[in-house]
Amino acid sequence: MSPEDIKELRKELNCTARELAETLGLEQKEILAWEDGELFPTKRWVSAMERLRKQGPTAIKKKPRGKSKALTGVARMNDPELWSIVRKLLTHPQLFDQVKALAKDYAEPT
Repeated sequence: MSPEDIKELRKELNCTARELAETLGLEQKEILAWEDGELFPTKRWVSAMERLRKQGPTAIKKKPRGKSKALTGVARMNDPELWSIVRKLLTHPQLFDQVKALAKDYAEPT
C-alpha cells in the first residue's frame, strides 16, 4: 500500500491520521510515517486497512469534536466561574434565595 493509497483511504473513511491510528491500535506517528513514505505498513496492517475500507466510515473510532462536556462533581472545583458564582451568592442575599428556590427542583447528588 503506497503513501497515496493510505491518504486516499483516510479520505474515503473521512478520518484523521489520529483516528485511523486509534482504530488500528497504533500511534499517529506510525500513520504519518506511512503517508510520508518513511515507513511502509506490513501485510497485517494492509489487511486491516482493507477491512476498514470494506466496512466504511462507521468502522472508525471517532472522538467527539467541539466543546467538551460540562464539568461536574469535583472537577467543577477548578472552574473559576464556580467561584465567581459562589462570591455572588455570598454577597447578594436575594440571589441566594432565588438559587435556593430553584435548587428545590433538582435531586440531591449521590
